[in-house]
Amino acid sequence: MSTPTPHSLLLEVDEYIERLFVPRDPLFEQALRDATEVGLPEIHVSPNEGKLLYMLAKLAGAKHVLEIGLLGGYSTMWLARAIGPQGRLVSLEVDEKCVRCARKNLERAELLSRVDIRHGDARVTLEKMIAANENPFDLVFIDADKISYPVYLDQVMKLTRPGSVILADNVVRDGKVAREGETDPAVLGAQEFNRKLAANPKLEAIIVTVMRETLDGLAIARVKD
Repeated sequence: MSTPTPHSLLLEVDEYIERLFVPRDPLFEQALRDATEVGLPEIHVSPNEGKLLYMLAKLAGAKHVLEIGLLGGYSTMWLARAIGPQGRLVSLEVDEKCVRCARKNLERAELLSRVDIRHGDARVTLEKMIAANENPFDLVFIDADKISYPVYLDQVMKLTRPGSVILADNVVRDGKVAREGETDPAVLGAQEFNRKLAANPKLEAIIVTVMRETLDGLAIARVKD
């Protein structure tokens, strides 16, 4: 019997966890099919990471959530379920195709009433939200263009409060963030975000690795009391 490679072993464990803890859900599976059918990139969170987002939102007692990057609404569905019918989730998305697909998926799952989709450049929308002095969010999930991650971090710090949780996806980039001399703008954006996250005196933070087709990571931070 051959020894499994590190990658195949990680994938095997990821699939094992999914079988045990993330039962198949037709609504979530249909959401992924719809996203594929309209041509959205297959960069949604994995089922395991979706369940992790759900658990973190539950553990934080989050009722007011901000999501930067809607895509087809898959992660939005996980977070909307976590906050319950009295919760409110604001999701920012620049791509109209994503907005249409996500709205359809959320409506089918009977979750659209909990979600406020704001179409436009997230950096601009966030500045408007800051200027309007919107109520602070209990939890923020960043999963959009990696180049803007450092800017998003600065902005969401103004939209949170002590005890708020900040999450950011794709911050390991198949291990490339650990290497010097990378030129990929997405890797450089993630590296700068990770440095800023670790150095911010108002935050306590860590990155946990997650497995999909490649190795990636989820940043988890809490605004200090």
